[in-house]
Amino acid sequence: MKFADIPGLHEIKQKLIQSVQHNKMAHAQLFAGKEGALNLPLALAYATYIQCTDRKPDDSCGACPACTKNQKFVHPDLHFVFPLSNIKNDKDADRFRAEITKSWRSFLSEQPFGKLDDWTNFYGGENKQALISREESRTIIKTLSLKSFESQYKVMVIWQPEYMHGSAANGILKILEEPPVDTFFLLVTNAVDRLLPTIISRTQLIQVPLLTDEDLDAYLQQETTINESDRRNILQLADGDLNLALRLTQSEENINQNLFADWMRACFKKSYADLVRMADEFHQMDKLNQRNLLYYSISMMRESLLFIAGSTSINRTQGSELKFIQDFSKVLNVIKIEKANRLMSDASYYLERNGSAKMIFLNLSLQLSLVLNP
Repeated sequence: MKFADIPGLHEIKQKLIQSVQHNKMAHAQLFAGKEGALNLPLALAYATYIQCTDRKPDDSCGACPACTKNQKFVHPDLHFVFPLSNIKNDKDADRFRAEITKSWRSFLSEQPFGKLDDWTNFYGGENKQALISREESRTIIKTLSLKSFESQYKVMVIWQPEYMHGSAANGILKILEEPPVDTFFLLVTNAVDRLLPTIISRTQLIQVPLLTDEDLDAYLQQETTINESDRRNILQLADGDLNLALRLTQSEENINQNLFADWMRACFKKSYADLVRMADEFHQMDKLNQRNLLYYSISMMRESLLFIAGSTSINRTQGSELKFIQDFSKVLNVIKIEKANRLMSDASYYLERNGSAKMIFLNLSLQLSLVLNP
């Protein structure tokens, strides 16, 4: 992956490039960002630039043997550690590792902006907590103790280190602090607060923000054929999350304000027959559109909060959508919005973990009716 493949983030890219050009790369760096931030692609582009043998002023060359191999994630001196949930694996450990590594490379190629749930679904993981096992720390130490094969530099990318088993996290502390010569650790996390303080203290923090609407819009214009009106709706829902924006462009059904408005009216009126009927309708939607509805709902709660707070200058709604927000906000307050947002976020969490959509939406509707009209 090259820096040019990643939209926006120009300042961070430039700092990373200059660190290589001036030979001031920290031996352990922590790429941190909220879920949806492009910290993994950024780390991969950085690794490619480090190992490139014909670096350009603003990016890797993309043509040297190192770049060619890194484009396929098969460079022998680029190593990965990533979380796995319980899966029925082969008793032959070496064969299983080869198969899962092949799946990982395919995942990075096909879904370069993917998240942990995307990865779990990609390789067929069970609906359980993902984990980086304690054995991985020994694998890291063993791998990095070997001489590099082709590049001057060895790079170890640890994706989602917050999922490391406690023993695994403690097991890498020494090598993280004193790595072999010309060895670099790139840790990529969505939850810095869940990392051991001893890991954080051994790394240089690189904070990766979500994309701006301008950068996300420019990318969608270049990579998709959706019209301006649909792009505007997607930008509002995605809120800087490129992975989510791309998923929204693939939606077969356009989740619009009418569906949300009807749902909220039924909740406020406590029309239980309508809520049961709507739960059935939501259940019939495909999973992507179910998630889109919840994303849209959370977005509308955010817009309502901004309207109540008088922050109309950063409000993203307009036209009939804005009119609904103005009317809806009359029955809302900050506490109601906070409770509703938490309920919707919880519902999204359970939906991602393959809970029954009908039960999730019905339970959410009943709880929202109590929040909106106590």
